[in-house]
This record gives sequence, C-alpha cells and structure tokens, in this order.
Amino acid sequence: MQNQFQEEERYLRAQKRVKEIKGFYNHLFWYVVINIIIVLIVVATYDWDFGQIFNFNAYSTALFWGIGILFHAIGVFGKGFVFSKKWEERKIKEYMDKDKF
Repeated sequence: MQNQFQEEERYLRAQKRVKEIKGFYNHLFWYVVINIIIVLIVVATYDWDFGQIFNFNAYSTALFWGIGILFHAIGVFGKGFVFSKKWEERKIKEYMDKDKF
C-alpha cells in the first residue's frame, strides 16, 4: 500500500513538473509570435525609416516581457538553468566519451 502511494505521489509531482515546463514553453512561443508581429507592424508603419524603427517605444514590450520570460524560466528551471552543475557534469562526461576514441 505504501509503495502504491509513493508511486502515485511521484506521478503527481512529475505531472506538475511537466505542466510547469509546458507552460513556460507556451509562454515563450507566444512571446516570439507577438514580438515578430510587433516588429512587422513597426517596419510596415515606418516604411523602413531607421530612425523610427529603432525607437525604444517600439520594442519596450519585447524588453519588459522578456524580463518576465527570464523570471518565468528561473521559476521553472531554477537559478542555474543555463549552466547548472548537472549540465556541467553531462558535458564533462560527453567530452570524456569523445576522447576515448
């Protein structure tokens, strides 16, 4: 009975983790899509006038939303999500395996 409870608990934790990761990638997908649309609108509106195309107001949404994406990534993957200890160990093992031959 205890083993079944632990197995169900592990499943629920894994399910929650998958939902968190899926939520992050969904958030990232919409960030990219919306910001591509904004860039296209800015370019079309200012007819390639580079003085206006590189105006901060046109890209403030991308900047501030990008900061939100960064915090979302930290919340989902943890502080060391880019170069974590686990990543470092995986890379060391990978290079050691390549060096065998």
